[in-house]
Amino acid sequence: MAVDTELARHVLPKNFLRPCLLLLLHESPAHGYDLRERLRPLGFSRDDPGRLYRALRALEAAGLVRSTWQASTGGPDRRTYELTRAGEERLRDAAVELKAMYAILDTFLCRCDSRPELDAARRRR
Repeated sequence: MAVDTELARHVLPKNFLRPCLLLLLHESPAHGYDLRERLRPLGFSRDDPGRLYRALRALEAAGLVRSTWQASTGGPDRRTYELTRAGEERLRDAAVELKAMYAILDTFLCRCDSRPELDAARRRR
């Protein structure tokens, strides 16, 4: 399913980028450009790389990720990020919090779907 990144920008939870980065780094260590590409299916566009690097620095300052410089044969050296044990724990906590939010949103959406007048108003737009 394609993600409307413009809509996602307005509806994603505040600081959702951070648990997404933890998830991606849980899957595999990566450098910034790779993370930018892998964030797209999670609702993020690539138009604000500064936001990504600020989030990575904040995660590193909090001890949730660590970085090392990797030599590159085809260009400049790259900083590669990986998850720490504290990052794994924070990722688990974030998943619990997001599941709770999902349950509440699911209840809300089911109740909206059961209201024919809301569905009719949606179709009129």
